[in-house]
Amino acid sequence: MKAIVCDKYGSPDVLELKEVKKPFPTENQVLVKVHSASLNFGNLVLLKGKPFLARFAFGLTKPKYSIPGGDIAGTVEAVGKNVKLYKVGDEVFGDLSGCGWGGFAEYVTVPEDALALKPNNISFEEAAATPMAGVTALQGLRDKGGIQSGHKVLIYGASGGVGTFAVQIAKSFGAEVTGVCSTRNVEIVRSIGADHIIDYTKEDFTQHQDRYDLVLGVNGSNSISAYKRILKPNGNFVHVGGSESQLYQTLFLGPLISMTGSKKMSSLLQRANQKDLNDVKELLESGKVKPIIDKRFKLSEITEAFKYFQEGHAQGKVVITL
Repeated sequence: MKAIVCDKYGSPDVLELKEVKKPFPTENQVLVKVHSASLNFGNLVLLKGKPFLARFAFGLTKPKYSIPGGDIAGTVEAVGKNVKLYKVGDEVFGDLSGCGWGGFAEYVTVPEDALALKPNNISFEEAAATPMAGVTALQGLRDKGGIQSGHKVLIYGASGGVGTFAVQIAKSFGAEVTGVCSTRNVEIVRSIGADHIIDYTKEDFTQHQDRYDLVLGVNGSNSISAYKRILKPNGNFVHVGGSESQLYQTLFLGPLISMTGSKKMSSLLQRANQKDLNDVKELLESGKVKPIIDKRFKLSEITEAFKYFQEGHAQGKVVITL
């Protein structure tokens, strides 16, 4: 089979399309014929080995997982003898980041608890765009952020992969949502249901009089003190992504701020799990959430896909179609 192989850390140019041995499922695994995959920030970390702390999980000197790719959607081709949830021919999607990656390939073996049945009302490309970003948004809003109906929520980075899911999921909870994005992304954020939009190229969101119950920081390099200023008493800031300096501020200063006042500052470490994936699946099936796809690339165009993705201007998700 054809697969993308990454034998060393570096730029997208180190990625190679190679012929490798087709995998065979163990007794607890499912063999999936991959129709689509997608790119996430975790793919960049796995490619570059940065931040360096990530190498303790991904390999100190070279990638532990030679075939990258987390999010997939495809068709079950074979099942191990102990598999109960799926049968040959089922259409599935899932996040492989917790079970060895390997999604940028024509076939991949996956534990059955890393998958969910693909909703019938979305395409394979839309399904592949969903797992990591959708679950990250759900965990950030619901589990870390404690979102409730009527909450005022601000999402910084509302037009990206996680951000577009976060806007829609927050609306599904009955929140009043403000999305922060650049001028070119205003229309896409409006189209997915944001109640208010702040164009950060024209105005400083911290200068607004509004205060928020929950702020989700998905992108950017704002200091956590800036986010603290716009929180209501007992409000929550959840760091999902952004600059390394912002991450370290949240990790080391966030607990101190949280202990000495009513405002909470925390960082989310997304963990793939089947229950949350099925929760997102229900939102997809109900039509409350729709994946937003910016560009599609072929597997042979993976280098170009990564170069585009790392520029950080994608509106929604970048998808690989096999």
